[in-house]
Amino acid sequence: MTRELPAYDDTVLPHGPRRAALATAAVFALNGTVIAAWISRLPATRDRLEADPRTIGLTLLTLGLGSLVAMPFVGRLAHRFSSGPVVIVTSVVSGLGLVAAALAPTVVTTGIALFAMGTCYGSWDVAMNIQGSYVDRRAGRDYMPRYHACWSVGAIVGAACGALAAGAGVALGVHFAVAAAVAVSLTIVIVLREYLDDREPDEVVVDADGADPATGGVRKARLLTRRIVLIGVITLCGTLLEGSAADWVTLYLTDDRAQTQSAAAFGYTVFAMAMALSRFGGTPMIARLGRGRAVRIAGVLAALGITAALALPAMPGILIGIALWGVGTALVFPAAMSAGGEQPGRAADAIAAVSTIGYGGFLIGPPLIGLLAQQVGIGTALWILPALAIGIVILAPVVAPPGPRESLA
Repeated sequence: MTRELPAYDDTVLPHGPRRAALATAAVFALNGTVIAAWISRLPATRDRLEADPRTIGLTLLTLGLGSLVAMPFVGRLAHRFSSGPVVIVTSVVSGLGLVAAALAPTVVTTGIALFAMGTCYGSWDVAMNIQGSYVDRRAGRDYMPRYHACWSVGAIVGAACGALAAGAGVALGVHFAVAAAVAVSLTIVIVLREYLDDREPDEVVVDADGADPATGGVRKARLLTRRIVLIGVITLCGTLLEGSAADWVTLYLTDDRAQTQSAAAFGYTVFAMAMALSRFGGTPMIARLGRGRAVRIAGVLAALGITAALALPAMPGILIGIALWGVGTALVFPAAMSAGGEQPGRAADAIAAVSTIGYGGFLIGPPLIGLLAQQVGIGTALWILPALAIGIVILAPVVAPPGPRESLA
């Protein structure tokens, strides 16, 4: 089956594709600030809870578990109500969960707060990707890497604010409350003013031969095809690489490399900045090389960067490795979202399915690395990541479009 992106339709995007794309990108950026606020203060959270690496890993597991539990249902909700209302509700609960995680007195209550935050943060992520895929298909352009670049910009801002807050000794509760209030309020305004109704009719398949008289041979298009499952697997590899950087880079730099908390937060800022730059260049790179080849090159860069970050002795070399880690990881998730959104008639469900499989990386990564780190140290435990980057190299062709598409600028 061949499939092409439709030409821009001004009855669907009455204010033009750029305005719709900018609104989508802004919500991605605000989503990034929320999670970066949490990530940048992980050392302070660890100290507050007096937790060892295994305990931190299991606590972080609740965030991924919450996301994984809720994400399969987002496609149905967006299909029924549109993605805008889903984004509003989930962003509000995510912000409340962030504040609760700062105030929870024990590891157990912190885990409960993170589970609640995860259920809605992951759902917020899926819903905004559904909107992004819809805008792209209606505009006839592939802006998805740039949406995720804006997420990385938001993460840079959130991490930089976290570094400043850590350096100034700002209490976690104050820091997280301000971050949540700003991000959530702006998200609500943008969604109410600019989001499109992205509900789409189901695509049906008509069997020419052997049609059932009761249904006329009409059935709903299949969702979990072999391609969608493999797209989910490559997303799993990408999110595990990205999630490992989010969960462990700051602790790796403080514990294994004897850096200050402020320097460790800067290290994650370098990762987020590298991701942003790579994603801003992702649309023209994909247009020139093709989506599959671009992702394959990205996997090679990620493998080289992680190896450098773990093997080189001095901080400048480690930061260069972290930067390559970010550059290589950057394109995997947006490429997978674009590929999932190409499922005829079931874009919302396919994006939710791919995201659910992929976010297993956030579920598996924290406890796996935490348990290994308890035995061998964080730096040694992170050596499982280059193998995942090689997995991305091998699986890259599955994200290529299933049929001809127009050249994208």
